[in-house]
Amino acid sequence: MLGPETSDERLMLAFRAGDARAFEVLVRRHRTPVFNFILRFTGHRARAEDVLQETWLKVVRSAPEYEAKAKFTTWVYTIARNLCVDSARKESYRQAASLEAPTAGAEGDEGRPLGEALPDEGVSPERGAYNARVRPLLERALASLPEEQREVFVLREYSGIPFKEIAVVTAVSENTVKSRMRYALEGLRRRLAELGVDGDLAEDGRTVAG
Repeated sequence: MLGPETSDERLMLAFRAGDARAFEVLVRRHRTPVFNFILRFTGHRARAEDVLQETWLKVVRSAPEYEAKAKFTTWVYTIARNLCVDSARKESYRQAASLEAPTAGAEGDEGRPLGEALPDEGVSPERGAYNARVRPLLERALASLPEEQREVFVLREYSGIPFKEIAVVTAVSENTVKSRMRYALEGLRRRLAELGVDGDLAEDGRTVAG
């Protein structure tokens, strides 16, 4: 019997066995954090929505081969990351001479600042006001980081993935992941200071990550 306490791995095995409801539970659980990771990786909402759909389609197509040897989150974020890399590569070919920044002023969702595309939920009015001021600056700072540092920061701080799992997702050692996280925090502190944000970024990144 599947319930709210059923693990992701059991749900995926149930889906592999033909239980469509199990897949619906997985999507409800992970849609938002996976989307936030993809959005921050790609920097464009419309493209992120496309990659999200591709991610879940690949989960469906790969279900027959799924084995619960690793955590479901590790598996699904690996799929999402690989699709993000493919999307970025295709975009670089398509716009080799004009790479858009997340804060580009184009019309429509494709050009919306990343901070505006990510609403604040469950925060106090004071915290909401702080986030409204700082979030666009944080997104600009994130966009300035090297890709390998940005993805580690986002997986850790926005999706809550442990370093050990991030190492599997990114195919590097756990020590390398921790090193990239350290460099990401240093880079964010430096860039935020340049942008006029007062105060230090906490060691876990949550002071401004929200």
